[in-house]
Order: sequence, then structure tokens, then C-alpha cells
Amino acid sequence: MASSAGDPLLTGEDGEGSRRFLPPTIRLKTSVWSELGGAVGDLGTYIPIVLALSLASHLDLGTTLVFTALYNFATGLLFGIPMPVQPMKSIAAVALSSAHLTIPQIMSAGLAVAAILLFLGVTGLMTTLYRFLPLPVVRGVQLSQGLSFAFTAVKYIRYDQDFSRSSSASTSVPRSLLGLDGLILALAALLFIILSTGSGDDEDVNRDGTNRRRRSCSRVPAALIVFTLGLVLCFVRDPSIVQGLRFGPAPLVLVKITWDDFKIGFWEAAVPQLPLSVLNSVIAVCKLSSDLFPERAELSPARVSVSVGLMNFVGCWFGAMPCCHGAGGLAGQYRFGGRSGASVVFLAIGKLALGLVFGNSFVTILGQFPIGILGVMLLFSGIELAMASRDMGSKEESFVMLVCAGVSLTGSSAALGFISGIVLYLLLRLREVDIRGFVGR
Repeated sequence: MASSAGDPLLTGEDGEGSRRFLPPTIRLKTSVWSELGGAVGDLGTYIPIVLALSLASHLDLGTTLVFTALYNFATGLLFGIPMPVQPMKSIAAVALSSAHLTIPQIMSAGLAVAAILLFLGVTGLMTTLYRFLPLPVVRGVQLSQGLSFAFTAVKYIRYDQDFSRSSSASTSVPRSLLGLDGLILALAALLFIILSTGSGDDEDVNRDGTNRRRRSCSRVPAALIVFTLGLVLCFVRDPSIVQGLRFGPAPLVLVKITWDDFKIGFWEAAVPQLPLSVLNSVIAVCKLSSDLFPERAELSPARVSVSVGLMNFVGCWFGAMPCCHGAGGLAGQYRFGGRSGASVVFLAIGKLALGLVFGNSFVTILGQFPIGILGVMLLFSGIELAMASRDMGSKEESFVMLVCAGVSLTGSSAALGFISGIVLYLLLRLREVDIRGFVGR
């Protein structure tokens, strides 16, 4: 990270200046520009899903913006790292599939997952699972999720999208070379981020082996610049979207959920979401946070699990998209400069302002956002998450990790990959047992 010398936007260790009253969890660890860059690092995942649900399933975007802003505030204060708040992807995928779940059914699914995660967190079962889960299996889940993000990102960049049907509805129509959402624009954004942030390391190494501070992530908010460019292009692409804006927040309406809604939501959406929430939203997040922030105390899986449960027990009753944490979002926000809870607090301020000022009409702006740019941001998030698996120290560990990741990607199921990884790991341990000695005794 860049040196803090001479930067008035940094908070010193002694808490001097006007920022000493801030809680330690949201005190700046780098510069404000770096944290702002990290704040938008997860939007490559967030925007396509909420946009698709708003267009196809009539999700109230204004309500979702307000509640996810409150979630961001809470997680920034609670955890002290750029803890992401992401839509539950499996629930969104089912809602946008041929099933086309209604809003009450989507909210039922979120409430069901929240109840189970809250139970696992409060009872300590989540901590027990985290403690005994083999590291190669966790790395396999992270690798599969990271590569899945990267594959989706490349589709966003190469092909036109139709988010009125799905959050990843790639068509067979290649993206045009020129234009305000053309391939050249996406490639230019890609090159700019690479030149600005390099491989994402905090330090470069000189040829003689000494470290030198790099001039990238902390000083050039690459993701923020690219995202701001995308917002400007929204109005350039279609100036008439201004006429569709309506000022004022969306009214809060309690969602009426029937027993039939709950049954459909639970079996159709909550059941496939649950393994992903346990593995990626809790276990992988805790492990990744210890990798990215080794100087901090390890995140408690119980606290993270309870956090997901409480968030959805509040917002789902009012029609906010079911949300969770995610290792991909944490990787993306870290990749673009987020180092403290201040990063997601900045994001919360932006979401809250948009939700209160424009309400649900903000969907008209997002509908014109260049998808190629979103693909570029999502690509870096996915690669950062996948690179967390590079610490496998033996061929056996790599074997388990790659089988777990391969099954997850091929079957599009984190649960199936997880089970395969566990079985393979146990079989390899069984080979080490001295059967003859055991029988002899």
C-alpha cells in the first residue's frame, strides 16, 4: 500500500485529527480514494442480478438499495473489512428461470435460508463445520466460484446481454466492436485497470529482491474511474432516461406471504441456495478474510452466519432482495483498494442516496449501463478469488482442490463439488491407514 506520509485523508494510529471519534472498524487504512475504489469493486456482481430481477420479476430496486445500504453500514461497523453484501445468486437464478417465482416466493426463500443460517450460527454448528472442513475443499469452492465469475465476465464482454430474462443471459450475438458499449470500450477499461493496479499486489519486488511501493491501487481508484465512466455513458447512450426518473423513495410495503408461497420458495429456491450460502457466504469468506488480512483476528463463522440471518429477517418482509456475504465480493473490493469497513460504508452512503432520491426509477439508468464495463469489473473479482487457492503445498491437496472445483463447475453446483471433495479427501486419508496393523491389534 502507498505510504501514508503527507496524505491528509489517512487516519493515523494514534487517532489524531478530526477522525479520532470514528470507530476503529471504519478508520481509513489507506487513502479515501483507495477505499472509494474498493467500494465499487463488487458492483460487477451486484448490478446485473438486481437489474435482471427488477426488469423480469418486478423487484423494487429502491427498497433493495435502501436495505442493502443499511446492511453495508452494519457490516462495515461490525467486521472492519470490506465485507460485501451480495444478492443470493441461486435464488435469483431460480426466480429468473422458467419457474419465474413471484416476489412473495422469492422473499420466502430468503427467509428460509436466513432462519437456517441463524440457527447454525447461534448454536455454534457453523463454527464446528468451519473448524473441521479440509482446506483443499474450501479452496476448491473458492476456485470454482472465482472461475465461474470469470467465465460469466468474459461472456459479458464478448456477447450482448438481455437482462430482462436473466442476470447472465448471454446471446449468440457478438458485441459490436465500436459504440458506447462496444468491445473496444471494454478492452480499454481492462487495459486501464491492469496498467493502474497490476496484478493486485500491495507491493512490487525489485530485481534485487527488495520491495518497492507501487503507485497503483492506493493512488489511482481504477474501479471508481471506470464505474463513473459507465454512469456518464448511461446518459450519453440514452438522454431520454432523465424523463423516466421520479424523485422520492419507494414506499415501504409489507410483503404478504402465504403458506403456498413459502412451500414453493423453500423447495424451489432456498434448498439450492443453502449450500452456496454456507460454503461461499460464510466458510469461504472467513477463510479468505484471514488470507487477505492476516494481521487481523480471524472472522468468526458464527458471527458471519448470524449476520446473514439477521439481514434477511429484516429486509425480506419489505421486498428487499435476499442477500448474503460472498467471497467473490470480498475479493473484488480488496482487489480495487478496499482495506477497511470504510469502503462498504462509502458504498452504503451512495446506495442510500440513490434509493431515497430516485427510488425504483433508478432502474432506467442501470438499464443503460455498459455491460462490457461490468464484465471487466467482474473479471477482476473472479480472478482475485480464484488466486486465493494458489497456496496448496502438495500434489495431494491440489488434486482434491481441482476435483472439487471441476465437479462444481461442470455440474453448476457448489454442493456437488463440496461432497465430491469431502469424499475424495476421506478416501486419500483412508489410504494412509495401516490396515494390517489395525487388524493385528
